[in-house]
Amino acid sequence: MNRQNVDVAVIGSGPAGMAAAIRAKQSGAENVVVMERAEQMGGLLHQCVHNGFGLLYFNEDLTGPEYARRFMEKAMDVKVTPLLETMVTKISPEREITAISSKEGYITFTPKSIVLAMGCRERSRGALNIPGTRPAGILTAGTAQRFVNVEGFIPGKKIVILGSGDIGMIMARRLTLEGAEVVAVVEILPYIGGLIRNEVQCLHDFSIPLLLEHTITQIHGEKRIEAVNVARVDNNRDPIGGTERRIECDTLLLSVGLIPENELSSMAGVELDPITGGPIVGEMRQTNVPGIFAGGNVVHVHDLVDNVSWESELAGESAARFAMGAKWAEKGKIALKPGRNIRYIVPQTISGEREITLYLRVSDLEEGVRLKIGDIMSKALRVVKPSEMLKIELPMAQLRKLKQGATEIVVDCEKRGK
Repeated sequence: MNRQNVDVAVIGSGPAGMAAAIRAKQSGAENVVVMERAEQMGGLLHQCVHNGFGLLYFNEDLTGPEYARRFMEKAMDVKVTPLLETMVTKISPEREITAISSKEGYITFTPKSIVLAMGCRERSRGALNIPGTRPAGILTAGTAQRFVNVEGFIPGKKIVILGSGDIGMIMARRLTLEGAEVVAVVEILPYIGGLIRNEVQCLHDFSIPLLLEHTITQIHGEKRIEAVNVARVDNNRDPIGGTERRIECDTLLLSVGLIPENELSSMAGVELDPITGGPIVGEMRQTNVPGIFAGGNVVHVHDLVDNVSWESELAGESAARFAMGAKWAEKGKIALKPGRNIRYIVPQTISGEREITLYLRVSDLEEGVRLKIGDIMSKALRVVKPSEMLKIELPMAQLRKLKQGATEIVVDCEKRGK
């Protein structure tokens, strides 16, 4: 059996994995390996040929491949070891990793620390329970993105997109540029599921119809999809009788959300948050299993790749410190609790001993609100949306206001004036 001892093992080489591996190496870890099941590092960045990457991290407007290239070159410069075409099949609570490689065969790793950076996957038709037949021509927006941008195939000529996530809106523009007709983008909520900039640049600028508060109630077609039925929904998101209409199409793209990829995390005994779908982490991105850290979309789904890189750098630095003997005391943890109109907060716990960045999402769209972080911070916001993550810096000047022995901070999103 091929058994290898390493300092830090990073699982996944997307923007999260590359950033974590680079920072781990820079933080003093000698032997850092990145395990990637694909034939090259970069994850999904290679199929994201649109711009908008790196605006915060590099202060430049880059495409996905350009953003990936910068991290790949840096990883090679600091001598991170990439293990490509290597599929991790198991992680034990004792941090033993089992993997299968196209070159090395069956490998067992015993790293001193692990960074989980597996990213997320798309929600598929099976999770939606849309009535109808099962014809060809139904695929996720990310799969269509790979077909068009990497493989060079156009999935169809007359397309309906269900869901207004960022990938769905970006593919609406991409397919329009390639000559296809995007008949409609159908969204069940009264607001889009992605960034405002994508709504403007991808839908409005190309006159692509956006049907808010609508959903698909039926799929028609035998061998190939022929049409869908679209209906308006009520406040409970149930279809309203009499509002149904048929839209002819030969392709249906699904852009209905992303799910953090955490099967390996569960094998290792990592505790998952039922709301985010990712590991419950502390401020240094440590999980409940000593020596296992996590960063990026495997923890919670981000809007911007820049935040993925920053968060994962913290996980990589922490993993390197753990590999060199650092420990994290469990006592003195302060839990961050979601209050009014707060869906989740990452990290879920802090120590109060170092400045921290909070990432959070609200449950519902609201205007004229005030974000209150316990008694230590208050911030007025013009509008908050579930589709746009809030990033809040908590400097030490604010954390010093914590009461001695505090074990919990409630975060509320209140209507202004209360």
